[in-house]
Amino acid sequence: MPGFKVGIDSYCLQPLGLSHFQVLDWAARNGAEGVQFSEGWPEEKGDPDPGLLDDLAAQARDMRLYLEWGGGQHIPLDLTTNAPKDIFDSNRRAAEQARRLGASTVRSCSGGLMRWKEENPPTEAYLQEAARALREQESMLRDNGVVLAVETHFEFTTFELLRLFEMCGASPGGVFGVCLDTMNLLTMLEDPLSAAGRVRDWVVTTHVKDGGLMHYDINMLSFTAPAGRGVVDLAGILKLLSETGRPLNLTIEDHGGSFLLPVSNRSFLKKFPDMPLEEWDLLLKLVAGTEKRLKAGELQVLEREDWPEVCEDRVREDIRTVRDIVLRLRFSA
Repeated sequence: MPGFKVGIDSYCLQPLGLSHFQVLDWAARNGAEGVQFSEGWPEEKGDPDPGLLDDLAAQARDMRLYLEWGGGQHIPLDLTTNAPKDIFDSNRRAAEQARRLGASTVRSCSGGLMRWKEENPPTEAYLQEAARALREQESMLRDNGVVLAVETHFEFTTFELLRLFEMCGASPGGVFGVCLDTMNLLTMLEDPLSAAGRVRDWVVTTHVKDGGLMHYDINMLSFTAPAGRGVVDLAGILKLLSETGRPLNLTIEDHGGSFLLPVSNRSFLKKFPDMPLEEWDLLLKLVAGTEKRLKAGELQVLEREDWPEVCEDRVREDIRTVRDIVLRLRFSA
């Protein structure tokens, strides 16, 4: 079984207002084995001094923590207006920072939820734009020795990500990969275990997160949950990932909040043309499981504004739970 290290994403602790160095301290004190700074270095802070990045890398080494970077994007559009947006320079900066830190990946996220707005172009148009932009970045990423890890966020389903990589002429092990967010898959109407299987060979980083899916009037609602308490089959997903034989960091990314899925709207459902009927059946089973746990009081929706109160305790619980899952997998291997 490959080595799994369990760490956290800095986004979990955002309400605490910690510096990058303080996030590393928190991780080390609370049993994490690494940190993914998925937002990288915010552009509004200007370019970080190279010495600062060197110090950050040195602190991570001294604490024996893995370090992963972010700040990448993959759709060259402002998704609020669909106006063209240059992402080459920002991705180059993120890649150069990652190289300086000794990190081999840059997490990429462009926002998403495009298909929630009727007036937006079809997803195929966004795929075409993303493929065009990413093809232009291949040499730059290779020169910096990093993989752009496109998150399973709210832009594309795993079916569409595979199509995007095909449009780029990419193969697993190259400069494009996947940051597998295990809960976001529910919001994109995918069964998490099935979706993880589709992109398994492309996964280079993770956002390990549990969640639920429930009926909400005539629609559905997805929401986050403490690791091990939701309906995402984390053990099954980690077993799938272990079968690749490649070491992988398991980065916990938890937060509050929920997402309305207007499934009663036929035009919305038509924007997910790849979903097979059998996967819809799997989703309905997850809905039943979620609602059973809600009724039993084992699960509840945590509003985003309530996250600051609970974030530290919940992330500590997440770390313990995911480490226990990894231990069970090792003993059963």
